[in-house]
Amino acid sequence: MINRNYTKLEGQLVDWIRERVEEAGCQGTVVGLSGGIDSAVTAVLCQQAFPENNLGLILPCYSDPQDAEDAKKLAGEFEINYQVFDLAATFDQLLTTVEGEQEVTKDMAVANIKPRLRMTTLYYYASKRNSLVVGTDNRSELKIGYFTKHGDGGVDIAPLGNLVKLEVRELAKELGVPKEIISKPPSAGLWSGQTDEEELGISYEQLDNYILTGEAEAEVKEKVERLAVQNKHKLQAPPIPKF
Repeated sequence: MINRNYTKLEGQLVDWIRERVEEAGCQGTVVGLSGGIDSAVTAVLCQQAFPENNLGLILPCYSDPQDAEDAKKLAGEFEINYQVFDLAATFDQLLTTVEGEQEVTKDMAVANIKPRLRMTTLYYYASKRNSLVVGTDNRSELKIGYFTKHGDGGVDIAPLGNLVKLEVRELAKELGVPKEIISKPPSAGLWSGQTDEEELGISYEQLDNYILTGEAEAEVKEKVERLAVQNKHKLQAPPIPKF
């Protein structure tokens, strides 16, 4: 189903990142290190593009502690400069301000605060360093709008945006990303124990196969197309009236 030269792809993506940054008149990259595979691949590519000016930010917010450890391990193995900021207290304060209480729930309005706080932190450092915020969204996620608007979707460039999840895994192997990160169940870290596939109700294999071949069981097709329509607004600029 997938036939790519991943060694060649690696070089193409590194060049593409470097070109986009230079075109923007910037000097480097800032990327969120979540401990997941998309984040890992993106960070390693950015490190190759800007070995002296790539910053990884580890931003836990009531997250699984193992995610931060995996992110630190990746940064260490690939000599990525990184900083860690726990956003839990900031999250609590904001939730207390707008709701009058501090409670971490599965409510999406609450859960989406986390990636939006991370986005704000990433852009703070990007501005301080004259850098671009590099997103980690892949083609599979973009197809169905599986990201937080103005959260993990708030980025300057998205180098993995044309690769489905299965391709990202193959690229991760090519780059030498640790096996435990590659095999970890994908998660947006919205709440404890949350996984992408459980929340979506379909597997990335089913989603990728449908994107690449147009073939899938009726239930999968219906769900993918419904999500694509429902979340289309996330991929578009805000509508402006025409007179």
